[in-house]
Amino acid sequence: MGHVGMSSVLAGLIDHTILAADATPSQVTRFCEEAIRYSFCSVCVNSSFVPLVAGLLQGSGVGCCAVVGFPLGAAAAEAKAAEAAWARAAGATEIDMVMAIGALKGGDMETVRRDIALVRAACAGALLKVIIETCLLEDTEKQIASVAAQQAGADFVKTSTGFSRGGATAHDVALLRAAVGPGMGVKASGGIRTREAAEMMIAAGATRIGASASLAIIGGADFADAGY
Repeated sequence: MGHVGMSSVLAGLIDHTILAADATPSQVTRFCEEAIRYSFCSVCVNSSFVPLVAGLLQGSGVGCCAVVGFPLGAAAAEAKAAEAAWARAAGATEIDMVMAIGALKGGDMETVRRDIALVRAACAGALLKVIIETCLLEDTEKQIASVAAQQAGADFVKTSTGFSRGGATAHDVALLRAAVGPGMGVKASGGIRTREAAEMMIAAGATRIGASASLAIIGGADFADAGY
């Protein structure tokens, strides 16, 4: 497969992500235009941008992904569910929620599972990814969190918000994949800025990549030269 063909396959695994607090509507619009041009899997934004993004992406085949309880995961489960329901109604096709990290660290698995289950129910029909923030967890906790997300009905587990002490590692991706088995999605996000890094995550078991440096990962200039 040629370089452009490989880039096209990789693009289809990327959530083109813009989550900065100072992101402007014009910047989000540009991300949507890039996602359509390069056929990224989705555009991932804070929930307030969902109406804009859903409208811009309508009919394009690119998904609209909203983060919920972001980036700390410390909001009440009911608040996360309300945000997820609002985002879904506004046009989000995917929800990336941050789990109740403190509850997990404290061993309160009932709260962890309830938190995810409430969001799952609130965004029925949307793909649900659960961010477990691997950099804050021990390996055993990462496994426990992944299984809890799976049991609560999530479609994916996701490594990181990109807003904490660290991002995705191949070790963590492999750990999450082993915990959930072959049938569940694993999203690697946080600090992935090159094709080599993205391919390393995929080789470790990732089925989705979250990145803001998506054009650098796929080689945007090559796409432009090819007329894509």
